[in-house]
Amino acid sequence: MITVVIASYRYGHLASHCIESLLGQSQLPERILFVDDGAGDCAFLETLYPEVDFVLRDKNLGVVANFQDMLERVKSEYVMYLGADNWLRSDAIEILSTARSDIATYNIVVTGELKEQISRGYPDSTQALHGDYYWRRAGQHHGSMLYRTEVGRKVGYARRPGAHANHPEEDWNLWNGMIAAGATVTHVDQALLYYRRHRENFLKSY
Repeated sequence: MITVVIASYRYGHLASHCIESLLGQSQLPERILFVDDGAGDCAFLETLYPEVDFVLRDKNLGVVANFQDMLERVKSEYVMYLGADNWLRSDAIEILSTARSDIATYNIVVTGELKEQISRGYPDSTQALHGDYYWRRAGQHHGSMLYRTEVGRKVGYARRPGAHANHPEEDWNLWNGMIAAGATVTHVDQALLYYRRHRENFLKSY
């Protein structure tokens, strides 16, 4: 029921960790789609992971167009996007597969060499945990929320008016559009995503 779209732009050196966190799930997703948006550093992964469907772009489409194109390729009832620099807890798909709402959100563990950026930016919703930061996201979106494919497709990953070129806010736009359309939401009060902040992270403006 769940397709996971792994999105990469200059994350080729981290992507195997992400893919293997999905292949090692207690319940596998229905399909794994991997897209390199024109960086050209992921071709070696096709040989390593034949069970993954790859889209390796010759030219960079940018976040919004890239995400929208991948959404049109999804055939399952639910979809979630996962940055190739991040990874999932090993029971994440099993837990999320019980979702019956239009959107399912969950908490995050922020890790990596630049993790303090998130703590400084969101001091009220983060707390130190085992050397990382636990980020509570109840009632709020994030880029790896699970959502019903058809509900998301009706809204799409359109750029918000006035959005900065390096901060297209595609997940925020999708969330707001789905909520405005009456989407139902549930929250899993557990951290299922490990979100890595690092020197090559696409969003550097925190």
